[in-house]
Amino acid sequence: MMRSDPTGLSGRREFLQRSGLMLGFTLGAQSVLLTPAQAAAEKIPLSTLTDAEAETLAAIAEALVPGARDAGIVHFVDHQLSAPPEEALLMVKYLGVPPAGLSGFYRGALAGADAAARARFSKLWPALNAEQAAEMMALLNGPDPEGWTGPPAGFFSFALRADACDVVYGTEVGFEKLGVPYMAHIAPPSEWQV
Repeated sequence: MMRSDPTGLSGRREFLQRSGLMLGFTLGAQSVLLTPAQAAAEKIPLSTLTDAEAETLAAIAEALVPGARDAGIVHFVDHQLSAPPEEALLMVKYLGVPPAGLSGFYRGALAGADAAARARFSKLWPALNAEQAAEMMALLNGPDPEGWTGPPAGFFSFALRADACDVVYGTEVGFEKLGVPYMAHIAPPSEWQV
């Protein structure tokens, strides 16, 4: 007997694994399929996030899941925020944030993270050293830190960690890094991480 998944999470995870996380980007006048890491390496222009938001997102995601920056977390999130809201694969959509509110959620959380870093260390999140970033991560996982202005900090941290884990570890190569056998029902046609 098949169980239904009212959250859609299993469908999201299955899609991410089967697709090898290939996403459609515009490169020059062409539409191309690239992984988020390839899009970052090609310096594909962002569609939704500002440069400052992208830097903050990359810094937080890297603190949450080492390797997220190189795996293209910024291009993944930006791509999903730029897609039709009902097609987005961001974790917050599956945790109750209405699809139309995804950009506002991320923009508010990134602004809150920078405000909290500024209140604590008098600098924005991307300028924090590793020790300061670790301290901020501990604060994000508790009650909203001083200076926080966005959606609940712990909720943002949880959702971004899930997306970063999918981007870093959601492929055959990622499973291999973890030492876990990849046992997809249908293997993706190609790898996307180098």
